[in-house]
Amino acid sequence: MRTRHITVTAAVIGALALPLPSVPAAQAAAPSTAPTASRPCERPGPWVIGTKAVTIRSKATTKSTALGILYNGQRFTVHKTSGNWHQITNKATGVKGWVSGTYVYRDVRMCLN
Repeated sequence: MRTRHITVTAAVIGALALPLPSVPAAQAAAPSTAPTASRPCERPGPWVIGTKAVTIRSKATTKSTALGILYNGQRFTVHKTSGNWHQITNKATGVKGWVSGTYVYRDVRMCLN
């Protein structure tokens, strides 16, 4: 098993040492003149919950009153951000409050050309 790992490592190192093929200037793709936000992969994705549920609070602190719970998969709108807290509205219940940015974040999209 150990020999296989060393062999794979040597193959990877050998592949990295190969020279990169160069593209003639006539074949190189022209830079896009469209605004960067117009391509779907460059726009920030939707807000998502990174856990099963997060508590909606009245203020941007863990010591404030709990107003409700936002479950993974529920839709919500983020109005503003203060530090690591986001003021949201739960679209299912209409509850407006604050949730921790530790659990709520923007989905990251990536394009591979």
